[in-house]
Amino acid sequence: MARRRQAFGEGFALLAECLLTGVWFALAALPVVTIPAALAASSRHVAAYVDGDAAGWGGFWADFRVAWRQSWRAGLVLVGAAVLLALNLVVLAQEGVPGRAGFALATVIVAGVAVTVLLRAAAAWAVGERWRSLWSVALAETREDVSGTGILLGGVAVLAACAWALWLLVVPMSGCLIGAAVAVRRRRIARVEAEGRGR
Repeated sequence: MARRRQAFGEGFALLAECLLTGVWFALAALPVVTIPAALAASSRHVAAYVDGDAAGWGGFWADFRVAWRQSWRAGLVLVGAAVLLALNLVVLAQEGVPGRAGFALATVIVAGVAVTVLLRAAAAWAVGERWRSLWSVALAETREDVSGTGILLGGVAVLAACAWALWLLVVPMSGCLIGAAVAVRRRRIARVEAEGRGR
């Protein structure tokens, strides 16, 4: 019973830390172009908390500044891709566009997969990592780790539903999604290590 209570307490504390991380992420991501850096710093913060390292406001912003210097180009690409997808949806919203329902669905799926790849890349970020390498690894993991990709896509869908229902829910749910990205990455690493020991 005591062990069960301890596990519940640790899980509840992690949830609270993810919710707090969502607030920090929202502040750091306000300029939009800083979203990759904000995700990277947030993921690093959650990972540090899980490892029992000292993680706080100062550490988060220090990581964010480093990540921003490395990811501003990725931020510009993100903004450009988001604008193109939004324009595509605007066009598809017009009457008379042939096959617009199918194209709209495809656009939403592409956007969800793109966010999933971004989450994986941010969860793998560390000081000195090149974002080009992070993108390549994230794309490979998205293809190979189907269950992890499904978890993240589900999280993105929940975040979108929360934003549609009440936009303020985006803040805490962002932290939960970042926590999920860190968990998916660690699960994959553990699985690869287990397969390596089994050979």
